[in-house]
Amino acid sequence: MKIKNSIRLLCLFIGSYGLFTACSKMYDLPEDRDFISENINYIIKVIEPTLGRTNVFTSLSEDNSTLPMKFEIVNARYGDGRPVTDLFTNVKTYEWIQEYDGKEKSLAEIEAKRKLVEKPAFEVDSNGRLILWAGATNAVIKPRPVDTVLKTQDIRFFDLKVQNSGGTQIIKDFQFIPWREIPYYPATDINPYTGGKAPDPQRPKDTTRQDYIIPSFLSNVIGERTQLPLVNNNIQKDVVVYIRPFSGGKGNSLRFKFMGADGKFINPVKFNETRWDFLVHGFNKVMTPEYVQYDVAYPIPLTPYRTDFSDAGGAHVSFSYSRLGFGGGRTVGQFGLNFAIYKKGDWEIVFHFRNQNPKFEDE
Repeated sequence: MKIKNSIRLLCLFIGSYGLFTACSKMYDLPEDRDFISENINYIIKVIEPTLGRTNVFTSLSEDNSTLPMKFEIVNARYGDGRPVTDLFTNVKTYEWIQEYDGKEKSLAEIEAKRKLVEKPAFEVDSNGRLILWAGATNAVIKPRPVDTVLKTQDIRFFDLKVQNSGGTQIIKDFQFIPWREIPYYPATDINPYTGGKAPDPQRPKDTTRQDYIIPSFLSNVIGERTQLPLVNNNIQKDVVVYIRPFSGGKGNSLRFKFMGADGKFINPVKFNETRWDFLVHGFNKVMTPEYVQYDVAYPIPLTPYRTDFSDAGGAHVSFSYSRLGFGGGRTVGQFGLNFAIYKKGDWEIVFHFRNQNPKFEDE
């Protein structure tokens, strides 16, 4: 052992002069190998993605294993032993070929920076990230049962083979339990099991009632009838939001509407402090007495990276208006929404002032 170590030290010294390889061959020393730990694992092994949007799961604990490593999904099966194949169906998804930065001046400029490619619906990349692509819809992968009871035979299991030159490890028994498609966020108005209306959390058995989306913020919006600030809480929801498709568009539209308590739409010009030209990364703005509409690229946001319009938490819109308050001071009311829309189409976001309209008139 001492002789071999001495030879290694000599080879290391000689190696500084470019002769290490020859020395290794001369003395028949073993090649250096990578290390792969027996304890390599994932912190989270139950994967619960939402179909219809790109989901990325990163919880690899490599335990000092040498990078890079190769990853492969193997032994995909249901809990009763049947083979799983739907996870590997090829689907179409967008791939960026140039960086998107939110500064693009047209839809054509955005589309020139990405292309549609085919990928397996679910895969693992070279960094060990588990990825479900947005093309994996309800039609491609069956979601979890609607009755909330999850049986073992309905669960997809798989193992992950991890390799480097140091060897191979099999990480066993991942679970893949997908939620059905929900095309937008927030989606407190949707039952995630059935895709139907979400029950009212205060009266869940009353089928005549439902839960709603509410604005992300609501500040200093005064009701014209009560002269009091509008509020949203567990008991009272003065302003709710509907995110819904509309017909007659070109397939790449986003529209904002404001419904009064009487069911009529409020003219957007009433919200006179809103920066309409900087609201979303949209183009060809159209403003009518009932709505404001833009041409947009979907999904929204296009990437998780921060731009002037969005970040990893979603896109952000803010609407505001000013009027003269008591004493002649100018007061500003504001409300808005942090949101995402995952499915291409023609969508409208409607803010409904259910109980009373905002007061726009000066005091």
